[in-house]
Amino acid sequence: MAELHVELVAADRKVWSGAATIVVARTASGDTGIMPGHTPVLSVLETGPVTIRTADQGTVVAAVHGGFLSFADNKLSILAEIAELADEIDVARAERALENAKTEADSHAERRAEVRLLAAGGLKAHH
Repeated sequence: MAELHVELVAADRKVWSGAATIVVARTASGDTGIMPGHTPVLSVLETGPVTIRTADQGTVVAAVHGGFLSFADNKLSILAEIAELADEIDVARAERALENAKTEADSHAERRAEVRLLAAGGLKAHH
């Protein structure tokens, strides 16, 4: 099966890199799936989960908040302002942040907390 090379980088660190068969990310034009051989693309990332289906049939999920996605020559770069792998997310802390954001009517903080919970598997999608 064809593969693409993925680099998921946050402002402060390399979050994940490796071979994948498909990556789905939320961009300004909606959810975008990138597979090997995709036409070159440069997109603005929206706050949302990024799902990477690895070459060994595993799945990596990250909560990504802002940044850019660039694909060319079977190399995908995801350059995020903030990115957290699902297994790094403290679900209880994210749930508290979601409740605080709802109390303060902060829609941006609420969306960030929801995405963290989605990525960690602690919240079902409703958007």
